[in-house]
Amino acid sequence: MTATTSDILLGNARIVLADRVIEHGWVAVADGRIAEFGEGDAPGASENVSGDLIMPGLIELHTDHLEAHYVPRPKVHWDPVAAVVSYDGQLAVSGITTVLDSLRVWREEGAEDVDGQAGVLAEAISAARDARLLRADHFLHLRCEIPMPNVVAEAKELVGRPDVRLMSLMDHTPGQRQFRDEGKLRDYYRGKGAGKTDAELDVMFARRRLCKETYADANMRAIVALAQQHEIPLASHDDTTDGNVIDAIRDRVAVAEFPTTIEAARGLHAAGIGILMGAPNVVRGGSHSGNIAAIDLAREGLLDILSSDYIPSSLLMAALQLPDRVAAIDLAAAVRTVTKAPAEAVGLNDRGEIAVGKRADLIRVHVAHDVPAVRSVWREGHRVA
Repeated sequence: MTATTSDILLGNARIVLADRVIEHGWVAVADGRIAEFGEGDAPGASENVSGDLIMPGLIELHTDHLEAHYVPRPKVHWDPVAAVVSYDGQLAVSGITTVLDSLRVWREEGAEDVDGQAGVLAEAISAARDARLLRADHFLHLRCEIPMPNVVAEAKELVGRPDVRLMSLMDHTPGQRQFRDEGKLRDYYRGKGAGKTDAELDVMFARRRLCKETYADANMRAIVALAQQHEIPLASHDDTTDGNVIDAIRDRVAVAEFPTTIEAARGLHAAGIGILMGAPNVVRGGSHSGNIAAIDLAREGLLDILSSDYIPSSLLMAALQLPDRVAAIDLAAAVRTVTKAPAEAVGLNDRGEIAVGKRADLIRVHVAHDVPAVRSVWREGHRVA
């Protein structure tokens, strides 16, 4: 090729492909797609990236970090479009070029200010997209809290949107799944905002248990049917027991988010369900809820996808740490957990790897003192950060 056929020519790069790393190579982009790549010096005048990593843009399936921008303090609701733009900028400089914004599809009296705001935030994301204010490509992940009385009605209001790419089956009833240890859930709410008293939590927890007993079974059937009707992939959440695994298989779940035990992870893996774990879990060395460590799953070959969850910058950090912490995982395999694997899980097969014809969603990453810094970001060949 010649440099004149390319919109972008990046040279002197370590290029992370889906199955290997080119230690000294180049990548060419034309018309927003990967045109060519190769080893050695670039075939023409190129942008010298000084030996930095060139990787596919990161793909995030589950982040509720938008909520921190929309409700930055208790009872403070920021302008929703401005919140989306601020959040989007943080994603981009963290190397995330495609994101499924996780929106809470439920209302719970006396819980958190952001409950019941899924419609508001979905419209804000659309408004920002239409105004060309966004750097990353945004889709929606509807987090459906199954025991809540109104979850089915709220999901129906959103599920027909073309940007919905994932629905998850959530159940935060005290004493099960993520919070089998009810004390951990009490600690969580005591630390949120102004905190809650034990008396207030007693009332909330009793109400949640009643909602589960009253609504959960019917709501589960309705949400699963709704997702299947609209051909939206389903995710389970916090699978803990063999029973949870059986339910996930029955509901044709594609992704299992944050399984809490090794036994559940083994069962899910045997059923061919992709296992997603938190990147903060990798970086911190364990779960903040006291559940299974992501690294332990990785060492058993049970980790397929990473999610930044509540810290966008953790996604890149965790991927680059995996090869040093798990002998069987090389850099290419680690990067697949934050690029190709999540893309394929939700049918975004046009991105997630450096391959001819794929979208030119790329990031340049410099690493110093074991800390990665994203130097440049391109989405469909356009520099956005």
